[in-house]
Amino acid sequence: MAKIAVIRLRSGIRAKGEVRDTLRMLRLHHINHMVVIDDNPSYKGMVQKVKDYVTWGEITPETLARVIKKRGRLIGNRPVTDEYVKEKLGMSIEEFAEKVVNGEKSLNELPALKPVFRLHPPRGGLKGSKKRSFKEGGALGYRGELINDLIVKML
Repeated sequence: MAKIAVIRLRSGIRAKGEVRDTLRMLRLHHINHMVVIDDNPSYKGMVQKVKDYVTWGEITPETLARVIKKRGRLIGNRPVTDEYVKEKLGMSIEEFAEKVVNGEKSLNELPALKPVFRLHPPRGGLKGSKKRSFKEGGALGYRGELINDLIVKML
């Protein structure tokens, strides 16, 4: 089962209550926050409901490993290190990311890992408007594999 990276790009100030609740359930409380979710119908429905506020696509193991190394945080705001992952799971961050993307493991199997990754605004800015879909040349909506390029710009 593939994993989907969802990044919040817009504020929910004038959003409907349903949309705000769904963003809260996805743990996307702030702009530029990212979560990694399963590619299943219930999550797809949630993402579809908030499509005007987020962008999403399939994350690769290499990108996930970079995100965990650079922006992954443990409780107490400590960074995730290779030593910590080796001690807890007996594998490197790259191996863990590979297993997470392939569906063999889950991110919450790493104890004390916060489920939300706080990213920087994208270097060079977003291409297109924050009010249009990616297909129309904007920044929102489904990106497929191109989400990895955006994530790297935001690290």
